[in-house]
Amino acid sequence: MRPLTFTILSRNLKSRRKNQNLLARNLRNRSLPKEVNKMEISKCKIEGFSRVQITEDKDGKTVVVGDSGFVGPNQVVNLGFLHYLVRAMCSSAGSKYIGYVALGTGTAPGAAHTGLDGEIMTSSQRKAVTAESSSSTTAQFTATFASSDSFLSAAADISNIGLFYSTETTDTLFAGNTYASSSCDTNQNVNITYQIRFS
Repeated sequence: MRPLTFTILSRNLKSRRKNQNLLARNLRNRSLPKEVNKMEISKCKIEGFSRVQITEDKDGKTVVVGDSGFVGPNQVVNLGFLHYLVRAMCSSAGSKYIGYVALGTGTAPGAAHTGLDGEIMTSSQRKAVTAESSSSTTAQFTATFASSDSFLSAAADISNIGLFYSTETTDTLFAGNTYASSSCDTNQNVNITYQIRFS
């Protein structure tokens, strides 16, 4: 005959194991709340779209002679993310905001680019932008390159555009875009609209 103490301990151990198995089974069969099952990862998309219009003054009227329409999405470069977004949100040293736009004769920048290929004007010819929020998720930048500013010294085929912080040639690009090459003469103006859209 087993001692009474041993018998009681053995029964308690079996009962405990049974309870643990029931608890594990219940946890496996229990469904998660609908809110957890339907939970999705929140993603933020940043896309840029640019529009370039070439105009000319004829008989006292401004006539549109070329219009790219909105083209995109653009390329936000690596240092664009770092300086204009990450550091700006942290209010840390090296943070920048979009202040100027440039035109060029090259192609769209790659992710590692720091400048705009074929920029056709000197640093002093970048144009200051007017910035506004056109909606809760869109930042819009506009500017005009007027023929009277002599931003071109000769006719050129313009084909790309870029956003910068300053007029310094060493300044890093935020984002750039390309569009169908268009001939622009010294007596013509260029209106630009550049939108950065968040979704």
